[in-house]
Amino acid sequence: MPRVPVPAAPSADSPAAPPSAALPDTGFLRQPQVLSFVPISKSTLWRRVHARTFPEPVKLSERVTVWRAEDIRRWIEQQGVAS
Repeated sequence: MPRVPVPAAPSADSPAAPPSAALPDTGFLRQPQVLSFVPISKSTLWRRVHARTFPEPVKLSERVTVWRAEDIRRWIEQQGVAS
């Protein structure tokens, strides 16, 4: 009987599911999803959060940090106006 390859489980470094192609109108986004819409590094993301030049995240629990999709959408639109 031929062996069928089994896909590997997602690691802690990779998101569980690939992000959708479009930024949702509402809801929460995890860090990998935010970074798929905003072409900056993780370090730059947190540097901007601390400098208050990027939307403040929301702590849902001790280990879960998210951003509001509305805040990310607004920030992206403001970047286009600032240019």
